Amino acid sequence: MKAGKVFLVGAGPGDIGLITVKGLEAIKQAEVILYDRLANPKLLDFAVDDCELIYCGKLPDRHILRQENINDLLVEKALAGKTVVRLKGGDPGVFGRVGEEAAALVQYEIPFEIVPGISSGIAAPLYAGIPVTHREYAESFAVVTAHDKSKEGKPLLDWEGLARSVDTIAFYMGVGNLPFICENLLRYGKPSTTPVILIQWGTFGRQKTLQGTLADISAKVLEEKFSNPAIILVGEVIALREKISWFEKKLLYGRQILLARTSAGPSELARELMDQGADVIEFPKWKKVKLPINLAKVTSYEKIFFASPENVAEFFTTVIESGMDIRKIRADFYGASIKSIKALKERGVIAKLSEEMPESGDLLIVGDDSTLKKEYRNADILITSKKELDFKFVPIFKRMLEEADIDTVVFPSSGSVEPFVEGLRECGISAEELLTNVQVVSMGNQTIDAVMDFGLRSIGMPKKATKEALVEFLAAKQVEDV
Repeated sequence: MKAGKVFLVGAGPGDIGLITVKGLEAIKQAEVILYDRLANPKLLDFAVDDCELIYCGKLPDRHILRQENINDLLVEKALAGKTVVRLKGGDPGVFGRVGEEAAALVQYEIPFEIVPGISSGIAAPLYAGIPVTHREYAESFAVVTAHDKSKEGKPLLDWEGLARSVDTIAFYMGVGNLPFICENLLRYGKPSTTPVILIQWGTFGRQKTLQGTLADISAKVLEEKFSNPAIILVGEVIALREKISWFEKKLLYGRQILLARTSAGPSELARELMDQGADVIEFPKWKKVKLPINLAKVTSYEKIFFASPENVAEFFTTVIESGMDIRKIRADFYGASIKSIKALKERGVIAKLSEEMPESGDLLIVGDDSTLKKEYRNADILITSKKELDFKFVPIFKRMLEEADIDTVVFPSSGSVEPFVEGLRECGISAEELLTNVQVVSMGNQTIDAVMDFGLRSIGMPKKATKEALVEFLAAKQVEDV
């Protein structure tokens, strides 16, 4: 069997918008993805439904998979003819052990590519308002490992060179060794007043910072119980933070939102919330399973109504694959929403909204919404696909919950409540327990009623059921105990 190919991809520091175009394309074509703890799990949403996902996460006190096992898996999957992505947080060449993985692939003559990513040591400071170089403050910059593979884990570095010759130093994953770092920089000449900042979960909405000096930062870390993952930045350039801090000024910065989902496609609402600085976890994760479609009677209808843009795509794909001449379909076309109308227009079909549909005439509904059948009792329904909970994302969702501190849950529609509660139950999680001391926001009166039907409590709703109104509502509502 011909060997597959491996892409060793840098996922960037956290914000999914910071992955490279080439890295994203690799994810989209992957048949197997081995991903790290610090690679944002939301990037896995771009993988195909049947992609195999393997977690290789590492914590300071334990390894899910050791590096040797990861190397073996890369080789095994590639030799089976698979397209494999190794997804690593930040840049794979900066403390990412990509050299070891590439060497293992070379040994078996497996083709591979290395796709660079944005390193956390540069990105996290920028999201905290700090460029690592500046003509007036810093003309040199170094990235340094804050621990090594020795028994004590304390790195053997040229401390004198770092202290005397480098203006800005970024230490990776070194919170546990911070006193050791400060002690050595002070010993070799760095002033005790030198600014230090720790940036935890850099570029995520949950990003936190802790600022001090070489003299007092270690005590502050103990007091605040600050922990990894964090970048430690040392240098006078930190003074710029007061002038050019930008990320922390976003309307929803610091919000950690759990968004109830009803569709399998990308969410514009989630995108807007993230653009405004929030962390967003979407649940449940759905996948669509295509169903066989019988087009025998499709030419006999006078009206065809599409319940969603996805149904439009599925219907026309089937028509094309069947070899049917589209001109034989003489029905007038209608859509449930502006998005459905737009999807039809992109297919060269002029359609109208359902409100303009006459009562007379044989009607075919393309979709799977049972409420439509109740409204149009004499219609036939053509179901193009069915939606299923994607269970391979359940452990991913649980890990995301463990590392987040959810303060807000958003239900965008009444139909999102039951799948959310049932999906949590499938995960072994009680919705009532999860939403204790969490702000529950409902988009509309019907949604509030649905939330209350499940014994949950909503703090209210935005003025309109739009993403802009939701952002305004959340920005005005301070996160507090419920």
